[in-house]
Amino acid sequence: MANRTDPLAKSIHGTNPQNLVEKIVRSKIYQSTYWKEQCFGLTAETLVDKAMELDHTGGTYGGNRKPTPFLCLALKMLQIQPDKDIVVEFIKNEDYKYVRVLGAFYLRLTGTVADVYQYLEPLYNDYRKLRHKLSDGQFALTHVDEFIDELLTKDYSCDTALPRIQKRWVLEASGTLEPRRSALEDDFEEEEEDKEEQPMEIDQPNGHEKDNHRGRSPARDRDRDRDRDRDRDRDRDRKHERHHRDRDHDRDRDYDRDYGRGRDRDRDRDRERDRNRDRDRDRHRLRDDDYSRDRDRDRERDGRERERRDRDRGRHRSRSRSRDRRDRDREDGEYRRRRDRGSVSPRGRGEDGATREEPKRKKEKKEKKGEPNAPDPNDPEIIEMNKLRASLGLKPLK
Repeated sequence: MANRTDPLAKSIHGTNPQNLVEKIVRSKIYQSTYWKEQCFGLTAETLVDKAMELDHTGGTYGGNRKPTPFLCLALKMLQIQPDKDIVVEFIKNEDYKYVRVLGAFYLRLTGTVADVYQYLEPLYNDYRKLRHKLSDGQFALTHVDEFIDELLTKDYSCDTALPRIQKRWVLEASGTLEPRRSALEDDFEEEEEDKEEQPMEIDQPNGHEKDNHRGRSPARDRDRDRDRDRDRDRDRDRKHERHHRDRDHDRDRDYDRDYGRGRDRDRDRDRERDRNRDRDRDRHRLRDDDYSRDRDRDRERDGRERERRDRDRGRHRSRSRSRDRRDRDREDGEYRRRRDRGSVSPRGRGEDGATREEPKRKKEKKEKKGEPNAPDPNDPEIIEMNKLRASLGLKPLK
């Protein structure tokens, strides 16, 4: 309930007044001890007492972004939305400078463009010192006119986004505002008036004032005063005309400077784009060269690998041939030695006096040994038996 906006408050810039402070900063304010203890139940009348206790300005500070009392009271003013007359009294207060800057900050957030320039520009003549708390918790020295200039020219102040306002010369051209008149111009005019006035002499015997020009009539004095007023008005008009001409000249010069700056920016952008294009082209060319170089290197490496494999294969084949040749030579030498000893017949080569045909004979002998009592086909009995079997239609004995 304590964080809700007053039901009777009007929307500012089409939204809830508290939404003018960013959500993260607003949540930090709601969680702060100062908001819970000092800002609870404040009204437009009791808010003045809390504003008089302020001793510095600032937004949030520290590692956990703790809000300052100045920012908490500004959010409280957005919540209760005091009348415009109370805010103007805040700004016109000359005794308490922090009450003045608090009212100026609130008016900058909620006021119209004309009100902002009308009530804040006179504060340029206030040169009193202010203590401003930085984001790291340290204090910095500033002045009221610097704080007002920050409100009128910058987009952020006290960690709060300021609403956009039009430039002053736009409002002057549309007739919304009068040309700004500096307080120093009045001093200059007073000095000029003092110089224009003729010195007066005091008659010593009588003690009365006596004019330097004797015999001068009152009509001539009135004419002279009228001429002086006319000259003063003419000088004032000439000064205003010079001011407007200088302002127009400054505006044209700013426009030309911005236009030239824009052309320089476009030229720099084109130059940067051409430089990036050339850089990309060089990068692609280097990449193609690297790819071709890598491809040639891979081909050379594959060729060397192929040659090495062919060389190894030929070396292995020659080694196998030489090994076979050595085996054959060894066998031939062994055969010759055995033949010389007479252990091998000339018909075949074998080990332990056996020829190559001897295994076949041994095999046939084993097969014959495997058939015991085999009949001899030339035996007369076998021949008789085979005839008998043939007469009976049986197969002959094998």
